[in-house]
Amino acid sequence: MGTRSHHLHLSLLFLQLLPAVFLGAEGRLAHKLFRDLFANYTSALRPVANTDQTLNVTLEVTLSQIIDMDERNQVLTLYLWIRQEWTDAYLRWDPSAYGDLDAIQIPSSLVWRPDIVLYNKADTQPPTSASTNVVVRHDGAVRWDAPAITRSSCRVDVSAFPFDSQRCGLTFGSWTHGGHQLDVRPRGASASLADFVENVEWRVLGMPARRRVLTYGCCSEPYPDVTFTLLLRRRAAAYVCNLLLPCVLISLLAPLAFHLPADSGEKVSLGVTVLLALTVFQLILAESMPPAESVPLIGKYYMATMTMVTFSTALTILIMNLHYCGPSAHPVPAWARVLLLGHLARGLCVRERGEPCGQSKLLEAAPSFQPPAGPTAGPCLEPRCLCHQEALLHHVASIASTFHSHRVAQRYHEDWKRLAHVMDRFFLGIFFCMALIMSLLVLMQAL
Repeated sequence: MGTRSHHLHLSLLFLQLLPAVFLGAEGRLAHKLFRDLFANYTSALRPVANTDQTLNVTLEVTLSQIIDMDERNQVLTLYLWIRQEWTDAYLRWDPSAYGDLDAIQIPSSLVWRPDIVLYNKADTQPPTSASTNVVVRHDGAVRWDAPAITRSSCRVDVSAFPFDSQRCGLTFGSWTHGGHQLDVRPRGASASLADFVENVEWRVLGMPARRRVLTYGCCSEPYPDVTFTLLLRRRAAAYVCNLLLPCVLISLLAPLAFHLPADSGEKVSLGVTVLLALTVFQLILAESMPPAESVPLIGKYYMATMTMVTFSTALTILIMNLHYCGPSAHPVPAWARVLLLGHLARGLCVRERGEPCGQSKLLEAAPSFQPPAGPTAGPCLEPRCLCHQEALLHHVASIASTFHSHRVAQRYHEDWKRLAHVMDRFFLGIFFCMALIMSLLVLMQAL
């Protein structure tokens, strides 16, 4: 019984040590392969058998995150995963000679690496390569995966802000090797977005790749490069709620100054308050916008709204001047009486008290006062006749003339007040339609 337990214990121990034996053998083969490969290897020269041969490098980019879009300085910061693949003619072996070992991972600093850099780099620091491992296969294929945080220049066009779209290019190419020595090509038609972390401000529409071959003035040989164009569209919901919608509501509030009664004393105050509120929002918008030649769409809307409010406030002051015409006012001109107090008042349903809508009557001029007839010719035989009281008749005629002049001035004043009311109603409709149309045109850009 004890012998059987002893054999069982040895079997279990052998099964536990068997993987370690194999791993140890594989590790020794990997060390032997490493010594054999790098015995006479140098990373300073292009790994090609013939110096006239072009080394092909395949470039693949995976967009992981948009870190920042600095619109004022026009710099785009991205977090990328960059994969480069090429064939090294001096890193080949027979897998059967090394225990069917077909791939090894070694530090990237030990092998030759292509000097592919970002051409439109906007960073002051010199380009550095990530110290990650490379995967080398038995046929000489080398794959180098490295993360990178890139800061590239991007021309930002804010003419349609906050409903704008941006195109930011990232151009990769060799810094020293020409097209006859090193040829770079993209893998696939676009960069990969499979591991992209969504951004709260920008929506990524795509990142197509395009290969170009350019000849620069310094050198005669061509230089190929690969440009990945990042297509972005701004998420405008926050800007609509925080900047655009308050301006729309304020712009619709401004024409209501024409609807306020003139005796309230708040008509001009409302226009000035609306203008100050728009100025505050304009300053907030200017702080977040980069200086540019083109004015953003929301900036144009703010300026148009402020201009409209300014004109409406000026017209309100002129209309109030008509409303408060004093006793020395002249009568309403005949053309204004016919066009404004007649046809326009009828169309706008501006009527006097007790007058039905659409039947505005033209105001007639006040009749001239006719003084009472003087005494008849010939002597009056009645001793108590009023004709003998000339002083009393003179005073009565003076009182009647003063009362008549007061009624005429009051009638003139009522005519000017009614004319101001007609003008208020007319400009209320005009400016409200203007504000509504401008607001709808801007909000339609968000759809």
